[in-house]
Amino acid sequence: MYVIAGATGNTGGVVASALLEQGKSVTVLVRDAGKAEAWRKRGAQVAVAGLDDAKALEAVLAKAEGAYLLLPPNYATQDLLATSFQVADTLAEAVKASGVGNVVFLSSIGAQHEGGTGPIRGLHHAEKVISAVAKNVTFVRAAYFLQNWAPSLAGARADGVLHSFLTADRKIPMVSVVDIGKCAARYLVEPANGRRVVELAGPEDYSPRDIAGVVGAAIGKAVKLETHPVEAAVPTLAAMGFPESTARLFAEMLGGINSGHVSYEGAGAKFERGSVTAEEAIRQMLGQQG
Repeated sequence: MYVIAGATGNTGGVVASALLEQGKSVTVLVRDAGKAEAWRKRGAQVAVAGLDDAKALEAVLAKAEGAYLLLPPNYATQDLLATSFQVADTLAEAVKASGVGNVVFLSSIGAQHEGGTGPIRGLHHAEKVISAVAKNVTFVRAAYFLQNWAPSLAGARADGVLHSFLTADRKIPMVSVVDIGKCAARYLVEPANGRRVVELAGPEDYSPRDIAGVVGAAIGKAVKLETHPVEAAVPTLAAMGFPESTARLFAEMLGGINSGHVSYEGAGAKFERGSVTAEEAIRQMLGQQG
């Protein structure tokens, strides 16, 4: 049996679907059992447990052949890093106590660094504490999510402008949540022998200007890219309701991406490319937005 965290979100949903399609036994972890009814109808079991509840997690993981784990985003907290560290410690405690044989953990490129990466610092800590206790673990270090562009699409459709804090013409690795989920599902049934790091990108790298072109083609009108200094991310995100401390972490991460600090580790890691293009991901997101 495989335990999947985040099944009601993006990557976890893909992982659970992929395993069910293979005929695997799947248990989805949820905080609210009502949100898992669709998974029950598809044949999955449901376990109600928060990722901050070590005892509840231990009980579920003890029965599992493998588990897909992650740090759920909690952008409302006043101290994002402290919250991330606490959840990571709880996950490690549950992994150790349960003795689960295989863990696949969603991480990020740049997680090899202790600092200068904003919220990715929480993933660095998670890799450290889970590595210390897991029998076999695969860290899927995903590139910049293509789905991060979703909040900007409505504005691009309305006024023909795509806003970004990333360097306009610098190509960076990006990846779809679909590719992330499929990669994680594969490594759940192909366990590591000890610790494994997989650095995952999409089929090609893109610059923000490339993405503006993709969006324009998808909506059928020219889209202009408008870039902003990283420092402007703090008041922009704060105005959207993010705590200032969280906004500053994201500005640090964006600066790290632009400088190349948030990138591949390379040595000792396995590099893979998925198959979902920016064109496919953007069109899907636009369709979902109506």
